[in-house]
Amino acid sequence: MKFRGSIFLSVVVAGFLLVAFYPRRAAESAEKDAVLMKLIVSFLDELHFDPKKMDDGFSEKFYTLYLESLDPSKRFLTQEDVKKLDAYRLKLDEAINSGNADFFDLSVSLVESSALKAQGYYREILAQPFDFTANESFETDPEKRVYAKTDAELKEVWRKILKYETLARIMDKEEGLKSAKAGEEAPASTPQLIEEEARKAVLKAYDDIFSRMMKTKRSDRLSLYLNSFTHLYDPHTDFLEPADKQDFDLNISGRLEGIGARLQNVGDYTKVSEVVVGGPAWKGKELQENDLILKAAQGDAGEWVDFTGMLTNEVVTHVRGKKGTKVRLMVKKVDGTTKEISIIRDVVEFEESYVKSLILDGVAPEEKIGYVYLPKFYADFQRADGRFSAPDVAKELEKLKAENVKGIVIDLRNNGGGSLNDVVKMSGFFIESGPIVQVKSRSAQPEVNYDRNPAVQYAGPLVIMVNSFSASASEILAAALQDYGRAVIVGSKSTYGKGTVQRVFNLDQAISGYDELKPLGDIKITLQKFYRINGGSTQLRGVTPDIILPDTYHYLPVGEREEDYPLNWTEIPAVSYSQNAYKIKNLEEVKRRSKARLEQDPGFQKILSHAKYIEAERKNSAVMLNIDQFRKDEAAEEKLSADFRNAFKDVVNKGARNISVDVKRMETTPDNEKTLARNKDFVEGVSKDIYIRETLRIMHDLIEQN
Repeated sequence: MKFRGSIFLSVVVAGFLLVAFYPRRAAESAEKDAVLMKLIVSFLDELHFDPKKMDDGFSEKFYTLYLESLDPSKRFLTQEDVKKLDAYRLKLDEAINSGNADFFDLSVSLVESSALKAQGYYREILAQPFDFTANESFETDPEKRVYAKTDAELKEVWRKILKYETLARIMDKEEGLKSAKAGEEAPASTPQLIEEEARKAVLKAYDDIFSRMMKTKRSDRLSLYLNSFTHLYDPHTDFLEPADKQDFDLNISGRLEGIGARLQNVGDYTKVSEVVVGGPAWKGKELQENDLILKAAQGDAGEWVDFTGMLTNEVVTHVRGKKGTKVRLMVKKVDGTTKEISIIRDVVEFEESYVKSLILDGVAPEEKIGYVYLPKFYADFQRADGRFSAPDVAKELEKLKAENVKGIVIDLRNNGGGSLNDVVKMSGFFIESGPIVQVKSRSAQPEVNYDRNPAVQYAGPLVIMVNSFSASASEILAAALQDYGRAVIVGSKSTYGKGTVQRVFNLDQAISGYDELKPLGDIKITLQKFYRINGGSTQLRGVTPDIILPDTYHYLPVGEREEDYPLNWTEIPAVSYSQNAYKIKNLEEVKRRSKARLEQDPGFQKILSHAKYIEAERKNSAVMLNIDQFRKDEAAEEKLSADFRNAFKDVVNKGARNISVDVKRMETTPDNEKTLARNKDFVEGVSKDIYIRETLRIMHDLIEQN
């Protein structure tokens, strides 16, 4: 992807001009708020694909979107609170332009005071048993609820919420009582004890939730406010706090620099939920799962920072750090002892992010099919030795070709995208050379991204699996190979429909001096849209598979079109393209055969039936709070869910197995027991997947027809 430096420079200059309006003084939240707002506006005006006119109409949309984000469940604000905020409905465009945060401060004040009221409500309500004989209902869908008129009405909303959650826990406890095995400690067995234990469980859950809420920093609330603003441009333009940027980099690259431990909040403490195999903490053997990290210090002489009461996202900023640096942790072990542990940070890789492959038995005897699972188009641009998805997929293709497979399936289901450069290279593995995707900025002619390598890495039958959550780069690959007639695309009614390209800019680089305000964070901006080589965009419409396999979302609206303020679908001229690596013959016959099988397949018919049920449940979102009716409804729902789950427990793809070189690698990897266990789960999942079973049948028909 090309980017014009002159445009970026103009934004940097805008940042230099911006700070001239502020006299240099001690860092204050108001000053930082104003700087952030003006910087973000400058970047969006200069760079966004579809800049907006900031007027009263824009302000009203901003107000509505922020209000929905501020109290999405409508369990904190009353109509009186909303009325106070409503005075700013048409003034937020001016507030953002001037850096004024009065509306934001008022909203924070109202929510925080409402949270204190709500804390009193739930504690008072849960102190007494509920009357479960009353015939009343609760609307579980917040979009169908309205803001309470008064505090008394709001308290009644909380009563129904808590009653509903207590009923759900009573059902769980009753189920536990039924399934208790001989010799196990019997759970509470009388209705009164069960109800009391359920209320205590709800109370503890809400005490934990509110404990975390009360620790929410102003900067976290400001992120919500700023992103309500940026999301008016499109759903993928985001303000990123420094910790958010680290998570974004991890998601793209599949690795980070740190100690190699997943953390979570438990009350006022931070617990180690997992030690990542191969990471520095794992190698040191001192930090263990379920340890509590009490505090941390940097290097040999850094001061200790106490983590008590601190949220995980803030703890992470003290624990992560550059490769080669030392962090000291004060840890409380499971046995109650306290220990200081020193760890030298290093690169930590998350193997579940990377491509993997298997051999599957096809329909005909000796019909070996290669299966490639790609969870994301990862790319580690920060390191010279970083991993990239395109060369990794190339290695898997070579391994599969060495096994003499008759066809290859690439599974992009739930793949949310990633590196544009890698998807262009990857598409080129299957054609001689040619255009892959067109990319267009708002005021420029389309740029065509080409595969310029005439080599064809794999020239055999190819099927691409997608679903409603295959997005962005996944849609580029599927669209290109569909347009070329190079692969059969199989999956849900449509892919996600994200046809936009983003880039991240560091806000600190756009402002001179003012170190006391930094770090400001980053902004991820939609700069471009991508288009198929046939000229159509995947934006909103996604890619329609050649063969549609129904899923549980079959009757529900999903994807980009369901987001607030997505960019429109548009079209540009097609480019010339052709390929001779592999020509699909008789595709219509392949489609006809699959359709005939699906109509007779009990599994897919059950999926369609379940999809209808989910559609109805989404429409009928109110629940009865009478315990007898609730129990009856829960039993019926659990039976349907259990029947659905049990229908897909059998192995339907026999012979799913690893390539021999992968088995040897896993057997010699650090902590190979965990590695082999994860691989076993992966292989078992593939073995029981009826979507892969039908894909193998489609592959057989493709081979036979060609």
